[in-house]
Amino acid sequence: MAAIRNTSTQPELRLRKLLYSAGYRYRLNVTTLPGKPDIVLPKYKTVIFVHGCFWHAHECELFKWPSTRTHWWKTKLLSNRQRDMAVQDKLRELGWHVLIIWECRIESQQLLSDVSEFLIGNIPYKEIP
Repeated sequence: MAAIRNTSTQPELRLRKLLYSAGYRYRLNVTTLPGKPDIVLPKYKTVIFVHGCFWHAHECELFKWPSTRTHWWKTKLLSNRQRDMAVQDKLRELGWHVLIIWECRIESQQLLSDVSEFLIGNIPYKEIP
């Protein structure tokens, strides 16, 4: 697992390119915030997490439970989800808006309008499944 990247993954790079071309300016992996969010938009007081469907056990066509060491993997992936929820709660308590974008949704044509709608509306939490 040491070879698995945790920053600048392909889905993150696609989203960053989309945001930048639309005029949104952001900071990356801010260590002073809980969970070290992938993208931080200070102007909108918004953080964006780009979740990989496997590592965060998303119920979509990209996710499949491993067939070996199933107990270990279930414990690992479910603890990832619990940690995600705790981090999101902390960020909302600090007044940040939290947007979760799943890896399977990055290629969507609707993604930029969904993100823009979230940033303009004053919604504290949204998950783009």
